[in-house]
Amino acid sequence: MNAPAVPAPSPSRCKRLKAASSRDHDSVDELVMGAQPFIDRERYALFLQLQHRFHGSLVNLYQDADLNRTLPGLALLSRFAAVESDLRDLDQPLPAAPAPVELAHPAEAFGWLYCSEGSNLGAAFLFKETQRLGLDGEQGARHLAAHPDGRAPHWRQFVALVDAVELNSEEEAHAINGAIKAFDSYRQHLREIFA
Repeated sequence: MNAPAVPAPSPSRCKRLKAASSRDHDSVDELVMGAQPFIDRERYALFLQLQHRFHGSLVNLYQDADLNRTLPGLALLSRFAAVESDLRDLDQPLPAAPAPVELAHPAEAFGWLYCSEGSNLGAAFLFKETQRLGLDGEQGARHLAAHPDGRAPHWRQFVALVDAVELNSEEEAHAINGAIKAFDSYRQHLREIFA
């Protein structure tokens, strides 16, 4: 007798976000490396301007009271202040504060935050590149340094929180749209700054 077929578990929210935005993620990776931001400190200063625009636009999400109730500790994860410290370390003037992200739907925030926090996981390679410029987690590359708990444990904790959020199918679609918008936004900033 054949055992009854057990349906495969559906992928978690973050896995669905990854699948839906993988092409966008790869495109951003290629653009960043094509811009050669680690050749010298001048190019790296442009990269910091890019990071300032992106992370600065998300401060409103990291500080949002409702999101902090849903994702405890979120306010502590913003890397914007670290980016500003990195700019100061390189004697760069601070750009004007970026315009905050405007959401078409509240659930888009999960996609934007997925993109932002996921970038910290992938920043290990970028952080190594900054060391060739004489920079590190205490001077010039604070925002790329690993989370105190470690990159992978921090990411797993964040993923668990996002995956636990209850969303209906419409909200799920908005979350995916938020991730794609986040990558689009980063691409646009990159092209403008490294033009």
